[in-house]
Amino acid sequence: MTATSPRQDPGEAFAGRRTAAELWRHSLTHAPATPAYLAETDTGWRPVTWQEAGERVDRLAHGLLARGVSPGDAVAVLARTRLEWILLDWAIMSVGAVVVGLYPTSSARECEYILGHSECVLAFAEDGEQGAKLEDARHGLRLPDPRGVILFDALDAFEQEGTAYRSDHPCALAEAAAGVAEDDLATLIYTSGTTGPPKGCMLTHRNLVTAALHVENHLQEPDDVVLLFLPLAHSYGRLAHQAGSYHGTTIAFVADAARVPEALQAVRPTMLPAVPRVYEKVHANVLGEIERTGGVKRSLGLWALKVGGRTSRRRRAGEPVPPALALQERLADRLVFARVRDRLGGRLRLGVSGAAPLSEDVLEFFHALGILVVEGYGLTETSSSTTVNDPDDFRFGTVGRAVAGTEIRLDDDGEILVRSETVFAGYYKDPEATAAAFTPDGWFRTGDVGEIDADGFVRITDRKKDLIITAGGKNVAPQNLENALRSSRFVSQAIVVGDRRPYVTALITLDQTEVGASGRDPHDLVEELVADVNRDRVRVEQIKRFAILPREFSQEHGEVTATLKLRRKVIVDHFSAEIERLYS
Repeated sequence: MTATSPRQDPGEAFAGRRTAAELWRHSLTHAPATPAYLAETDTGWRPVTWQEAGERVDRLAHGLLARGVSPGDAVAVLARTRLEWILLDWAIMSVGAVVVGLYPTSSARECEYILGHSECVLAFAEDGEQGAKLEDARHGLRLPDPRGVILFDALDAFEQEGTAYRSDHPCALAEAAAGVAEDDLATLIYTSGTTGPPKGCMLTHRNLVTAALHVENHLQEPDDVVLLFLPLAHSYGRLAHQAGSYHGTTIAFVADAARVPEALQAVRPTMLPAVPRVYEKVHANVLGEIERTGGVKRSLGLWALKVGGRTSRRRRAGEPVPPALALQERLADRLVFARVRDRLGGRLRLGVSGAAPLSEDVLEFFHALGILVVEGYGLTETSSSTTVNDPDDFRFGTVGRAVAGTEIRLDDDGEILVRSETVFAGYYKDPEATAAAFTPDGWFRTGDVGEIDADGFVRITDRKKDLIITAGGKNVAPQNLENALRSSRFVSQAIVVGDRRPYVTALITLDQTEVGASGRDPHDLVEELVADVNRDRVRVEQIKRFAILPREFSQEHGEVTATLKLRRKVIVDHFSAEIERLYS
């Protein structure tokens, strides 16, 4: 089955060439009176006007030209999610250079590989600690044209260089921007490797701009704010900021994901693009608090959740809410739901979850609160743009329908294939991997297995390479089991194992706060949970044994990506002894 998007192209109003410089120029020309950004400072969030942002990007771009950066040169940025990252992103692409994002959690060795592979000529780093990684890598590699590592503290001086260069060369930036073609390389995004070094995904200006234009604008109130904490070395974060600029939305940055709860209170956003773990954590915390209150308050909280679930299911089915149930909902909202919304800033009305699946229980929970969370789907190779649920037309359990201009079909084995102008140009310096990523007739192989219903809604059932084939030859989708396990407030992470094994097992990490507050034995809790997960599943899909691990999977150990996806092979390698005991 092939699905094409029924949506109108929301980028039809954009008349320029599909280059980053033209997108940024369009954003500045059509900028509203509201701030472009809210920049995090020691004392709070400072408003940054569109005029100030435009001037700084202009100075940074001229600074790059002053340093001799040429079209096609790779320039690295190593920083958390901050205003400076965004400004550098626009500036680097405006002169025709290539942005290479590095994660703050990357090791010096990983930075060295990426700097060498991309042949970076210049690098920007957030602080001395991050800069030291790049300096060590630069000196070790002896790059052909190393012009140094510039810390964010030195950006004022760098912008002064740009101002001086602009005075002497007033037409230089316009000429550089005019020379950039739509199919020129705009950025290299390195994907996490599990069996080898990361691969550099080549995204063109056409890819990035098309993806940004195809994000529909559902934030049209004058005081709408997007809270952005996603790493900008990842395509999901880049899509969020570039689409936000195109739509004139104020974007507030928070550099540390651990401070998102504080930022929600301070910034009071109306939209939150996030990964599933953020929504799962809110859900688990609320359930835990309800359980811990005990007595009448516990009963009231559980009653409110049931009422919210019933109204959510009716509305999603297009059925009217009976007057008695509507009255109960208003009471539940006043006594329970409004307090939860207040903790999320009080204005949040739309969440977008991507990078991994989110359970329907969590989606229904937020819907009951009066906050719609929708799922979307995309890969780095598709500029994080493939499908998304429309707030006006959504189905929980799916990742929505194809975005404008995107075609999707299923291969014979159920693999999702994509054709779109957002699909990347290939893997940098790796023609063999590039060829393997496409079908003979030019469709991109996502590696994900899914289904497409009669209305075009896409459901992801698993990663093709993650499907478990037991020793008995039965196929098991691990993500379904993992989502069910993580729906418990006691479970922080879970991974299901069983490939070429006689039965399915699970490695589980626990939320120690929730377990401790329950006063129950951790093994008994997990045993009950596993029994509940197994209850309605056929025998081959049931979890036969489990192990509770002493620590969580972490980026420091290389077990999760920057967007908190599990790196299965690494986890299996690190906990091989525990796995073997499950099969002994």
